[in-house]
Amino acid sequence: MTAAKDQNKTPASDASRDATDYPEVHPGRHHDAQRSMQTLVFLHGGNVGNWSWDPQVLAFGDYNILTLHLPAFGARFEETWEGLESAADDVAALIADEVSEGGVHLVGMSLGGVIALHVAARHPELVDSVMITGTPVTGVGQAARAFQRMQLKLIGSEWYWRFQAGAYGMVDDERELFTEHGVKLKAENLRAIMDEMDPGGLPEKLDSYQGPVLALVGAKEPKVVQKSFEALRAKLPQVITRVVPGMHHQWNIENPILFNSVLRKWISEEGLHQILVDPQAAKPARGAKAAPAEQPAEAPESEDRDADLPAPPVQEAEAKKPGKLGGKIDPRKLGPKKFDFKKKAPQQGDHPESAVDTGK
Repeated sequence: MTAAKDQNKTPASDASRDATDYPEVHPGRHHDAQRSMQTLVFLHGGNVGNWSWDPQVLAFGDYNILTLHLPAFGARFEETWEGLESAADDVAALIADEVSEGGVHLVGMSLGGVIALHVAARHPELVDSVMITGTPVTGVGQAARAFQRMQLKLIGSEWYWRFQAGAYGMVDDERELFTEHGVKLKAENLRAIMDEMDPGGLPEKLDSYQGPVLALVGAKEPKVVQKSFEALRAKLPQVITRVVPGMHHQWNIENPILFNSVLRKWISEEGLHQILVDPQAAKPARGAKAAPAEQPAEAPESEDRDADLPAPPVQEAEAKKPGKLGGKIDPRKLGPKKFDFKKKAPQQGDHPESAVDTGK
């Protein structure tokens, strides 16, 4: 892999990350004489930038790494979303430019996971293995679609993105980066992605890829993600599906040590970390005492929504910070008129951030 323009810009040498200027190319820092250096390609989700993979870049210095800015995100937020196939071809082009020999290990989060599947389907010769997490591919219902589009009115608000960051398990620097990036996203691009993802994002000819695939879901993610496992197995008989106990959607940031351990086990041995749970074994846990907090009956839209695009998992945020939120604001109960902040400002405090301690 060539170092390209990012040779002197690595997370290790520059502690301050930028939401739209994080490097794409990270040459390996620690060479293992017993094997040729392989390449990891990380594809971020639909409301973060490539900076979100920084904990993985720091931990995998024995690999060459690509952390792409996907179209319409990060450094490319001004670009227009052209579709999943176009995004996949864009990823494949960078891989072809930067990787001189051998296939890559694709790692995708949510929207990035869908794009990873499209890369594998359209360019199987470039891919050695795939690991995706939080990736819904079977679509969402009409109610969830309508609710998602209502929230597009909020994406320019800092308090809204801070609210989202909390429930993703982000703290400190990550919360600031998430907010800085989120307010730059264009509503028309997110709407176009929703329109494409709502019916389901499985690519055609996915069976052309014969390599290993691991599909994961955090136990605290919306049910729509785990529902996708069956559709994946129908298209990819070799796929292994597992649940990650206790984790939310963005668990590569929430618990990077665990994420890195799971990933390293997979790419080095095609093995499974001992913490991972078979989905069938995890099903009885829904009747356990903790289940209502993860899948509340009063909020079906939080179960059926796209796990990647903006939505308010209020139950986790309230559980984390009962003193600040105190159950006063529940977006599940807001009518469409209450999302129009041009006409009416939030009423819970002196300014928006005091009204909603943004904890998604």
